[in-house]
Amino acid sequence: QVYKGLDIITNKVSPQEQRLCRHHMISFVDPLVSNYTVVDFRDKAVPLISFHIFARDKIPIVVGGTNYYIESLLWKVLINTKEKPSAAPRPASDRKVELEQLDSAELHRRLSQVDPEMAAKLHPHDKRKVARSLQVFEETGIPHSEILHQQQEEEGGGPLGGPLKYPHSCILWLHADQAALDARLEQRVDDMVAAGLLEELRDFHRRYNREKVAENRQDYQHGIFQSIGFKEFHEYLISEGNCSEETSALLLEKGIQALKQVTKRYARRQNKWVRNRFLKRPGPNVPPVYGLEVSDLQRWEEDVLKPALEIVESFIQGRKPPAEPLRMEHDEHENKRSHRVCELCGKLIIGDREWAAHTRSKAHLHHLKKRRKLEASGRAGGTVGDSGDTETLQEAGSLPL
Repeated sequence: QVYKGLDIITNKVSPQEQRLCRHHMISFVDPLVSNYTVVDFRDKAVPLISFHIFARDKIPIVVGGTNYYIESLLWKVLINTKEKPSAAPRPASDRKVELEQLDSAELHRRLSQVDPEMAAKLHPHDKRKVARSLQVFEETGIPHSEILHQQQEEEGGGPLGGPLKYPHSCILWLHADQAALDARLEQRVDDMVAAGLLEELRDFHRRYNREKVAENRQDYQHGIFQSIGFKEFHEYLISEGNCSEETSALLLEKGIQALKQVTKRYARRQNKWVRNRFLKRPGPNVPPVYGLEVSDLQRWEEDVLKPALEIVESFIQGRKPPAEPLRMEHDEHENKRSHRVCELCGKLIIGDREWAAHTRSKAHLHHLKKRRKLEASGRAGGTVGDSGDTETLQEAGSLPL
C-alpha cells in the first residue's frame, strides 16, 4: 500500500475508511521504484510513530498484513548498510539486486569465504537471503552473523533478535476458520474484478510494463511487481489483442483462478508466520498475542470489536486485560539452523521442524518405498559369501544403496 495508485490490486484502504482516522504510510512511493525495502519502510515509520503520533498523545495501530514489516517496527532486527540511511528509496543501483544476478552456488561460495557462520545457516538456493548477507558484509565490513549476535546480546534481546522498540505493545491476531477464510478471499477477488481490477492492470501494463516485456526485462521479484496479481495476469495482458476472444477469455479466467489460489496460499503463510514468529518465538522480548475469532462476520461486535477495545483499554490503564493471551509451546532444544542432507531426495534441509516435515512428505515417502523395493530385489538376486553376509549384485544402471 506504500505505492502510489494501483489501489485495487494492492487492496488499499478506501478513502471512506481513511476519513475515520488518520492513516500514514500510504501512496507515497513511485510504483517504478524497484528497490524500496523494509529498511526504507522502517526508517520512515519509526519517526512518524515517535514525533507525530506519540508526540500528540496518540496510540499507533500498525496494521498487517506483511508481518515482516510489522517485525521491523516491533524489534531491533534490521541492519542499516549505509552510513547515512535515508527515508527515501535508494537509487536505482542496488547492490543486492546486482548480487542476485549471480549463480546461487557462486553467491553461497562467496558468503562462505567472508561469513562461514551465516553461510552455514542459509540454504544455498535461498538467493535473496544469501545476497543480503553478502551485501551487509560488503557495505559494513562486518560479517552479518556478528551484527546479529550484537543485537541479540543487547539488554532485552533474545535468540531471534534485538530488544523490543516499544515494550508496552500487544498484538491482536484476527483469525478465521479456514473454510470461511477461503470463501471470503475468493469473494474478495471477485469484488476486485468487479471494481475495475483489469482496467487498472491493463493501464499499468500499457504505461510501464509493455516495454520491459518486449525487452525481456520483466522482473516479478522486486518492487510493486511482487504484489499478488501482476504475474497471475501476465499471459492475459501480453496476449490481449493478439489472440482470439475465446483464448483471451480462457487466459482471463486462468488469471482469476490463479489470483484466488495465490491469495489463499498467502493468507496461510501469514497465519503460519504469526504462529512461528509471534507465538513460538523464544525469549522474553515478545508482546502478548490475543486471538480474535472472525469466522462469523455477523458476530463482529461481540467476538472482535468489544474484546479488542477491552484489551487495548486495559493496556492504556495499566490493568491486566480480561482475556488471556494465546500461548503455544515451543521446543527450547529445537535447532532451526540444523543441516541435514536427504540422500534419497538429493535435498539439503535446514531446521529440525523442516526435516520432520520432509520425512513425512509424499515425495520422500515415494523415494523411500522405491529404495525398499530395490533393496528387496537386491536381496532376492544377491549371492551369499563365506561369511554369510549378503553381497548385493549391482546391475548396470542401478542406483547405489
